[in-house]
Amino acid sequence: MLELREVGMSKALAGVRVLDLSHVQAGPTGTQLLAWMGADVIKVEMPGRGDITRGQLQDVKGADSLYFTMLNSNKRSITINLKSPKGKAVIEALVRRCDIIVENFGPGVLDRQGFTWERFQQLNPRVIYASIKGFGPGPYVDCKAYENVAQCMGGAASTTGWEDGPPTVTGAQIGDSGTGVHTIAGILAALYQRERTGRGQRVEVAMTDAVLNLCRVKMRDQQRIMKGPLTEYPNKEFGDAVPRAGNASGGGQPGAALRCAPGGPNDYVYVIIQPPSWEPLMNLCGRDELIMDPGFATPQARLAKIPECFSIIEKWTMTKTKFEVMAALNEADVPCGPILSMKDIYEDRSLYERGMLVEVDHPTRGRYVQVGSPINLSDSPVEVKRSPLLGEHTDEILGWLGYGADEIAAMHEEGAI
Repeated sequence: MLELREVGMSKALAGVRVLDLSHVQAGPTGTQLLAWMGADVIKVEMPGRGDITRGQLQDVKGADSLYFTMLNSNKRSITINLKSPKGKAVIEALVRRCDIIVENFGPGVLDRQGFTWERFQQLNPRVIYASIKGFGPGPYVDCKAYENVAQCMGGAASTTGWEDGPPTVTGAQIGDSGTGVHTIAGILAALYQRERTGRGQRVEVAMTDAVLNLCRVKMRDQQRIMKGPLTEYPNKEFGDAVPRAGNASGGGQPGAALRCAPGGPNDYVYVIIQPPSWEPLMNLCGRDELIMDPGFATPQARLAKIPECFSIIEKWTMTKTKFEVMAALNEADVPCGPILSMKDIYEDRSLYERGMLVEVDHPTRGRYVQVGSPINLSDSPVEVKRSPLLGEHTDEILGWLGYGADEIAAMHEEGAI
């Protein structure tokens, strides 16, 4: 029996076993977090092909793609043919031995294979079964979803972009990876509750629901706009829905991305104008006369002149690099952040020093950079390990389940594994 309170554990989830039936991004994001926290994650893949992302966007011929390696570190891989009776028997044996099952197949796929929630409960009443789908119950429940579909139907795209431009999706994978993180919150809650009840439970998360949760401030503004224009937004006109507001914060304190030297595509810094920031900003910009000017001195007075305020500041930021601006503004206690390109981030040695970026050796693709764990536990440090080769641990896991060498060899021959 699993005992989470065992004294002296080196990892927070040591002793927890996860049957990872997920693929692509949403599920693997979550199971990778569990693996980083110490769980034994057994990734089930199709013989011969594996997770489809192994072959997508390949940059090294004959090697697993970065798409796959980024999402599957610290896991073990077993190949199982779910259409084979012996393959199904292996899945059932794993269900009996695992604490958590995670899947993100299309609606009904596992059910048609005979792997329903009811069947999993029969095999293991303590198992926690987490499912990720595109949509929750309702008119779209049987529809498939991908990252950008979830962003569009979860409310993000309609509120992103410029007032006179089209709806825009974000580069942050809030639909897939965001849903994976939400799923882990549910799994860990269920795991904790099981310690009191002894029973597992179903965890279900829809991608569009996760996106909507991340857009909660826009739902706040939808209710506000029904009572009149959103004066904190820079938009000239307002309809009956939350508008796209460019880089404006859309509430709270005004913010904008301002140009910096030497004028490249990412030579910008995002600046926030908090009430206490106006005086130091005007000192830096050489516009001391505006500190006490009745037309600018208060947040309320500046509200109708937000574009002009940022234009004044931008004349100063354009004379300096984004990092020089950041240094000066932080010295003056003004919230800001340079726009960092992925190249800027890739080359930031401080991220490697604290483990947010990790260099990993891989037997077929060589050395690559892996994003590390954003969650840090003082007593359970994360050691990022490479992703598994396809079926690398098949025989090892089958041996652990009690299969003999002859049985394993026969199953390979029959194509069950």
